[in-house]
Amino acid sequence: MISVAIITKNEEDNIEDCLKSVSWADEIIVVDSGSNDGTADICQRYGVRFYTEPWKGFSAQKNSAIDKATSEWILSLDADERVTSELREEIIALCESETAKNGYFIPRKNFFLGRWIRHCGWYPDYTLRLIKRGAGSFGDREVHESLSVEGDTGHLKHPMEHYTYTTISDYLKRLDRYSSLAARELQKEKKRYGIHHIVFRPLYTFFHMYVIRLGFLDGYLGFILSILYSFYTFSKYVKLREFQVAER
Repeated sequence: MISVAIITKNEEDNIEDCLKSVSWADEIIVVDSGSNDGTADICQRYGVRFYTEPWKGFSAQKNSAIDKATSEWILSLDADERVTSELREEIIALCESETAKNGYFIPRKNFFLGRWIRHCGWYPDYTLRLIKRGAGSFGDREVHESLSVEGDTGHLKHPMEHYTYTTISDYLKRLDRYSSLAARELQKEKKRYGIHHIVFRPLYTFFHMYVIRLGFLDGYLGFILSILYSFYTFSKYVKLREFQVAER
């Protein structure tokens, strides 16, 4: 009735807890892009359908995973996400309903450095993850990919848990990759670099997260997170300029 689709690359620190949280599913599909740690061994212990494929980009890789599903419903997860017992029961009840919609947005509790961030725009952070098979796919984006569905969608009540960025170093490593991908996406959309992008956009990002989205209520971590995201914005537009100069 329910398939879970996950993509991995060197996720031995995350994948076991993820798999435990969805061990109730009818099938679990993992599409791996060449892990050289213990990811494959852990997946084998949990009896998942494990595939190794070259990296095709986030959207294409996730579409490859959901295309392999055979159940009526598909839940797309990242390796650092967990399905709580409350969410499990809600999903099972929904999938047994005769009036279910084609897709459902699930709220996420995002954890930064081990603590749940309640503000900064990080909660409830609804994301479309549960769909009927054949009703949707991930759009063609370099990064921040998302599912789109044909037909009606709804929202679930209980959140999944997302354990992202366990250290500052972890964030900074991923920032370099994600800001490059985001800059490529801007370039693909024919966006043009302007000096205001590196002067005002980072300031606005900080103000929006820390003040408008009440990040100050998350204390020290809310401040640090708002600063880091403003630097991400700065990096994205500086790299966009770099790519556009290289095109000339």
